[in-house]
Amino acid sequence: MTEPLISEISRPGRPGHRLPGQDDIPPKYELSSDLQRDALPLPEVSELDLMRHTVHLSTKNHSIDSGFYPLGSCTMKYNPKINEDIARLPGFLSVHPHQPESTVQGALEVMWELQHILEAITGFDAATLQPAAGAHGELCGMLMIRAALRARGQGHRTKVLIPDSAHGTNPATAAMCGFYTVSVPTDEHGNVDVSVIEREADDQTVGLMLTNPNTLGLFEQRILEVTELVHRAGGLVYGDGANLNAILGAVKPREMGIDVLHINVHKTFSTPHGAGGPGDGPVVVTRELEPFLPVPVVSKHPDGSFFLDFDRPSSIGKLKAFNGHFGILARALTYILMQGSDGCARSARRRYSTPTT
Repeated sequence: MTEPLISEISRPGRPGHRLPGQDDIPPKYELSSDLQRDALPLPEVSELDLMRHTVHLSTKNHSIDSGFYPLGSCTMKYNPKINEDIARLPGFLSVHPHQPESTVQGALEVMWELQHILEAITGFDAATLQPAAGAHGELCGMLMIRAALRARGQGHRTKVLIPDSAHGTNPATAAMCGFYTVSVPTDEHGNVDVSVIEREADDQTVGLMLTNPNTLGLFEQRILEVTELVHRAGGLVYGDGANLNAILGAVKPREMGIDVLHINVHKTFSTPHGAGGPGDGPVVVTRELEPFLPVPVVSKHPDGSFFLDFDRPSSIGKLKAFNGHFGILARALTYILMQGSDGCARSARRRYSTPTT
């Protein structure tokens, strides 16, 4: 049944509400005559009609109550309500980024703990939660790679190797950092063509941007050989963590030779995304890249209290106002703690154990 427009159910003199004593309230501001309007065509509906109208409209939208989240490959399609309950706790919901650190110790602890859990899951040494989304995390990672190469005295490197199966954001990110890209073709097995990596990796190479498993849904069979070729040439390997949920609990990306990795928490750790967003794209790095993390970094004093560390002279700077999307981070940590290490590993096996047709 087609829901009528609200103007079609409007009836003159049928107000939806009335403030008590409103006729006795003098206007707070006097508007000039050129700003005043008479006989505005506003709908007049009863409270009951208004409620029924909005409820009928709401059923036309997809929601967590009516099915899995519909955003294709860019989400886990599962946003547990416990995540929403935790993110709406008064201490989280009402927190403000301008509060003194002493009044937001709980929020800072959430962020500090999530940083270290993500480091443990991926095998890296340090993390930032600041990037607002996956593509923003890519920019963060590539800016850190650029900073690290300049610190080595290798700022002349400008070539980034990118598989032809990569996400479109990869070459865009490289270009934004002032690099040019070389497309690496896919071999007959759907993997990166190692012979091309061997030929192209040289003293001009910034590094390789690699997704594993790749966008074809295949695991790179020679990934250690690929990353070793890039490292031997002096480059660094950026890991696009879009498909981290496929290897969660099975292998740590650092063990594959990756130097920096962004994590799409909406794909791997059940947070909203897109129209149900906002998102967040934490980035984990090796010890070499840690000095270049964006500021501030959530850190811990010897007495156990938490603080935002701005004293990082080699930092690439701030990428986002304040420090990421805190509500999303609280949701991600909730999911991880609810699942535990074994549960996270099982979730990866469940997603990839059913054949697709």
